[in-house]
Parts: sequence; C-alpha cells; structure tokens
Amino acid sequence: MNLRRITVVAYKEWREIVRDRLFFALAFVVPSLLMLLFGYGLSLDVEHIPLAIIDHDQSAQSREYAHRFTDSRYFAFYGYATQEEPLRKLVVNNTLRAVVIIPPQFGQRLASGHPAEVQTWIDGTFPFRALTTKGYVTAINAAMTLDQLSNWLGNARGVPPAEVRKLLQPVRLETRYLYNQEVKSIWSIAPKLIMVILMLSPPFLTALGVVREKESGAIYNVYASTLSRGEYLVGKLAPYVGISIINGVLLTLMALFLFDAPFKGDPLLFAVSTVLYVVCTTGIGLLVSVLVNTQVAAMVGTAIVTVVPAVLYSGMIIPIPSLSAIAAVIAHLLPGMYYAEIAMGCFLKGAGFAALWPNLLILALYAVGLFSAGFLGFHKRPAN
Repeated sequence: MNLRRITVVAYKEWREIVRDRLFFALAFVVPSLLMLLFGYGLSLDVEHIPLAIIDHDQSAQSREYAHRFTDSRYFAFYGYATQEEPLRKLVVNNTLRAVVIIPPQFGQRLASGHPAEVQTWIDGTFPFRALTTKGYVTAINAAMTLDQLSNWLGNARGVPPAEVRKLLQPVRLETRYLYNQEVKSIWSIAPKLIMVILMLSPPFLTALGVVREKESGAIYNVYASTLSRGEYLVGKLAPYVGISIINGVLLTLMALFLFDAPFKGDPLLFAVSTVLYVVCTTGIGLLVSVLVNTQVAAMVGTAIVTVVPAVLYSGMIIPIPSLSAIAAVIAHLLPGMYYAEIAMGCFLKGAGFAALWPNLLILALYAVGLFSAGFLGFHKRPAN
C-alpha cells in the first residue's frame, strides 16, 4: 500500500467529481434536500384532527361534552351541524376526519344517572391515525364519565365531588415519557433520517464512480498500471467517504438546529460511529460496482439493497420488536439498525460507550467485511 499512489487516485477522483456539476450536486445537495423533505413531510404526530359535531340535545351537559372536543389541541373544530348527510360527504372528500353525534335526551340521561350513548365517526383510511383518534375520543369519554359519576354520587350522598373522585380512583396512574417528554415524533425521526440518508447517498455515489470508469473504458488504464487492487480501491473510495462524512455533519446540524432534536450523548462516540457507518455504506456501493458493468445496473442494484432495508428493516417506521421473525433476522443482518440504535442513544437517551459498544463493534466488522468482499471481487486484468 503506497500512500502516494492512493493520494493520486483520490485526487484524480475528486477532480472528476468537481468537473461533473450534476454529480457534484448529487453528492452534496441531495442529502440535505432529502433531510428537508422527509423532516418536514414525515410526521407521526396526530393532532388538529378536523372534527364536526351534531348536537341533537342542545342541553348544558351536551355543550359541556362538546366543549371537551373543541377545546382539545388534538382536534380542529370544523363547526356544528344539524344533518348527517352533509358531514358524510365531507368525510368522503377528506375535509373531516371525525364526527361526534350527540343524541337527544343526552343531558337528561346523565342527570338521572343512566348511561348515554354517543356516536362517533372516524375516518379509517389510515389505520394508525384512526386508532390514535379513537384513543383521544376514549380518553375524553372516560374523563367525562368520571366527572359525571362523581357529581351524581356526590349529590346523592352529600359528599363533595372531589372526594368521590378520589374514591373512584383508588389507583392513580401517572405516565411519564422518558427521553422524549413532549412526545414529538420529529425528535425520533430526525436521528433516524441521518441513518436513512447516509444509507442512500454514499452507495449510489460509490457505485456510479467506479462503474463510470468501466463504461468509459478508463478502467483499462488501471488494469495496465502498477497500482495494486488495495491502492486503487482505497484511493477511489476516499473522496466518497470524505463527502459522506461532510454530509453526515450537515445532517446532524440540521437535526439539531432545524428540527430542534436534543443531543444528550457523547459527540466523539457519535462521530466515530458515523464514520464507521459511512465506510459501511460506501462499501455497499463498492460491492455493487464490482458486480455490474453499467451505471443503470449499478443504480438499480444499489436501490434494491439500500432503499428497502433503510426504511423497513432499520426501525425507521416499524419498531424492530414489531417485525416478524424473518424480518427481524433480516434487520439484524443489516448495518442500518445498529447505527439507528446508536443515533437514538446519542440524541435522546444520552447513552455512552458502555451501552453502545456492541453496535459499534458490529459496524466495524461490517465495514471490514464489505471492503474485503469488494477487494476480493475486484480483479486487475493484465494489459493486452
């Protein structure tokens, strides 16, 4: 391994990247653009659900019940209505996502201690949002039921409603969300977006950079030169690793200052893990590039081995414990899951080396394995 030869190959590759403006934009602009698009477009927060109410009772109790919905930040109150059919059309065209229908004699039944039924329509087009909306409605109904029951028992027995409420709640459950007290989905999504984008961009850059020489015929200069396989591959990958590290820094800064994600861990640990992860992802591009001979095949092959694993098998959208047994095995065979755990540990949990060293070790082994596979798959041909 001659350092001077490696430097010459790396400098030549950098000059080619700079000359090709489209490729240069692909290298630096696309990752930040993806971070903006996904960061602002991908949200798991279910708030401001468009809601309309039909109040057939018009009593004080029904107005109080409706106020619990209109005063909640989880619902965006559309207005009151008197007929169901117009609201049905608004649900069909996605103007409304939920409708609460309060029946006649609602207040009278509550005052007499009898149960009162309320109908709720919830748009089930998106199951996650529908289940979350159902949870909000259930929570509001439970709070209303507890208040009405305590008031009714208090009036019947002459006990203050507050005391009755304590008797009705012998066990009080107080929920505390660890590591993300405000339950903001962007705090969880932003670190994982770094993982996804660094899984997508570096392999494409590396694969195209190597295959481009195959298509143009410039690779024969390498075959005829005295460069060793290791010198060529290290020099070829070095600019892409450097570019990806710069992109990793930019993506981290965007997560911190643009999306306000907290960082509680060790910056050095996160930096080392990011470098190892970048070496892994560029190694994926190297492995693809030695297996194909055209840029189209390189793009298709890279997309297959990076896009789906980065999204579905990394914990980005579906938690790893929620995957099927086969899918969980696939997730543990890919580097994205391990880097995602490191990113979440550093950003939200403040985890240190003692907790994250197994993931760090697996990334290091993965990087060595990918580069070794690429090295063994690349053969220098003797000059004719």
